[in-house]
Amino acid sequence: MLHVYRQIAGLTKVAPVVLTFKRENAEQFPFEPVRFVRRSSLRWLRRIWNVQIRKIPQQAYSDEISSMGALLAAYRCRLLHIYFGNNGLFWLPLLRKCPVPALVSFHGADVQVNADSPVSKRLIQDVFASCALVLARSESLASALFALGCSPDKVRIQRTGIPLDTFQYFARQRPANGAWRLLQACRLVKKKGIELTLRAFAGFLKRYPNANLTIAGDGPLRGALEKLAKELQLGSRIQFTGFMDQYSLLTLYRSSHLFLHPSEETPDGNREGIPNSLLEAMSTGLPCIATRHGGIPEAVTHLECGILIPESDLAGVEDWLLRLAADDPLRDCLGKRAAQTIKEKFDLTTQIEKLEQIYLSVRSR
Repeated sequence: MLHVYRQIAGLTKVAPVVLTFKRENAEQFPFEPVRFVRRSSLRWLRRIWNVQIRKIPQQAYSDEISSMGALLAAYRCRLLHIYFGNNGLFWLPLLRKCPVPALVSFHGADVQVNADSPVSKRLIQDVFASCALVLARSESLASALFALGCSPDKVRIQRTGIPLDTFQYFARQRPANGAWRLLQACRLVKKKGIELTLRAFAGFLKRYPNANLTIAGDGPLRGALEKLAKELQLGSRIQFTGFMDQYSLLTLYRSSHLFLHPSEETPDGNREGIPNSLLEAMSTGLPCIATRHGGIPEAVTHLECGILIPESDLAGVEDWLLRLAADDPLRDCLGKRAAQTIKEKFDLTTQIEKLEQIYLSVRSR
């Protein structure tokens, strides 16, 4: 994931080695050294036994643990950082006897993953106990970790960082002939609230028929969302771009007038940390409409640096789209303050420095 890559690639006070089962998109994410952990030849059995029969998270087998341990020793690693809570569960057998201090970071959906059974809850508490520290992307996620049994003394807030030299503020002008360009950028999954965005845009079109909506990203709901767009008769006024690289997405931020991200909690408890695309959009000065969901209120203060509405509030999204389109001073003010908020709280350089301080503090214990 890009936000993880930015963090790892930006480290300067420590020398990271990436340990992984496989590597993908090496051209998009250039980095060395990357070393491969040996997969167990019995992993097919693990999927059947743990997931299908026992209904518990998959965990590493002894040969995978030995491979990881050998790599930690070969590269003289003094600290292990496991990204995402589900990976913390997978590597729990290693964490119980890890030769170096370990951290596990939680980013959003991974707080609730596989946490719906007594066995899984005991395992996640074992992860907490086996770690030196637990990192959370937001205060909201930290509260969820406390509810799962993590000691507050072990949790540190380590926010997503946005590279401000790339995502710079850009002043926008009212479009001619009501040709507003609306944008949502995200993975196409339920918690992103994209269906609500489409329905709100259909209402916005009645007042501004020359407007356009772009849905940037891909995911399992794309087919269903494209079908809904046809049912709503959005026609050529909506574009689904699929996956976009950073440069293309930055261009889209700069060419858009309003950004939407009406996140919502799913029935299985899946929720956001703080969406990275929301932070990127704010950094460019794009006025944003989002929901009081997860960690979003930690980035967006209503009527100061964006608009916050309740989850699943279709009327609220439609109303604020129309109000922002009509109020030039408010849009400009929200955009400027949004960019300032990201500079003050989510600057990548600052967040990397904080992470390095965490690493060094653990090593000095």
